[in-house]
Amino acid sequence: MIDAATERFIEQAGQLPPAMLADVFDRSVTSWQSGGREASRATKPSAAEDSTLDHAVRSTLLPRADELNRYRVGLHSDAKSATVIAARAILKRSKLSVEHYEVLVEPFIAAGVEVPSHPGVIHTRSTPVE
Repeated sequence: MIDAATERFIEQAGQLPPAMLADVFDRSVTSWQSGGREASRATKPSAAEDSTLDHAVRSTLLPRADELNRYRVGLHSDAKSATVIAARAILKRSKLSVEHYEVLVEPFIAAGVEVPSHPGVIHTRSTPVE
């Protein structure tokens, strides 16, 4: 139900060290003030897609819950939230404006996670879709 690019993103994001996941979350919170909230509302996966994304992210991060929470209290939950929001954007990238897409995935790009390019952009810091 989710595409290969979204699956790869979830796998890569789930492997980030705790410090990088904390930074991703902090950047995500900051982005809410510059269009992130509106962008997040624009991602509209179906209930089944959202459930699949949530399960995939939870399954990836749950084995690391203690490690993440030792680094910073609540980081497991924070990382899950940030990752699910970005995964929704990747899954629905063709339905989002370039600006909405970029604000939602930028914290992960900054952390070195590969994300597919938005269909409306030829050159970005992200990777092309296979």
